[in-house]
Amino acid sequence: MTAAAARAVELFKQYGQGDTAVTALDHINVEFAKNHFTAIMGPSGSGKSTLMHTMAGLDSATSGSAFIGDTDMSQLGDKQITALRRDRLGFIFQSFNLVPTLTAAENITLPTDIAGKKLDKQWYTEVTERLGLADRLTHRPAELSGGQQQRVACARALVSRPEIIFGDEPTGNLDSNSSAEVLAILRNAVDRDNQTVVIVTHDAKAASYADRVVFLADGKLVNELHNPTMEAIHKVMAEIES
Repeated sequence: MTAAAARAVELFKQYGQGDTAVTALDHINVEFAKNHFTAIMGPSGSGKSTLMHTMAGLDSATSGSAFIGDTDMSQLGDKQITALRRDRLGFIFQSFNLVPTLTAAENITLPTDIAGKKLDKQWYTEVTERLGLADRLTHRPAELSGGQQQRVACARALVSRPEIIFGDEPTGNLDSNSSAEVLAILRNAVDRDNQTVVIVTHDAKAASYADRVVFLADGKLVNELHNPTMEAIHKVMAEIES
């Protein structure tokens, strides 16, 4: 078994109290292996985004623990969690989350600048060239297509060499060509750069790029596939939703 880059131990998340309480995560135990690409799938309301947000320190658990490496985030204060997210994690969201007043180059280096880390210029050049952004670096987000904006977001996540890149529906707003480009970037990051990638998606095509797909339903882990095909993913989803 490969070492875990992140893991959940009896992770429980409840919204509300008493009669109106909703259980989003029901004592989940799961590991995300280092240097692997994992996709999280499940029907709407299954808890997949809550799981990722809790594992990434964007949301807190009601009980249980979420670990990044050996760090138990349930033992950290808000400032420490903010620092951990900044220093050790990369994020790619459906809505790109770029700063509109900054150029592509400034958006890419923003987390590194905020962390006060030295930019690895050689790696920055390699990433921006590989992602086809070399001639777009002086453009602001409004001057870029959706696919280009998401490539900037990918570059931003890769440049700081985080322990894990978390993606929340990273292809949700993209056409099929741009979507395939972004997924190839993430696949490459795992295969070439030994990166660890975890994404939430509802798209079987996107999930088929992963090494493993874990399926949630009603806040519980109900199935998983290794080396998944679209056909196998559709079959499991059909079983869950029936």
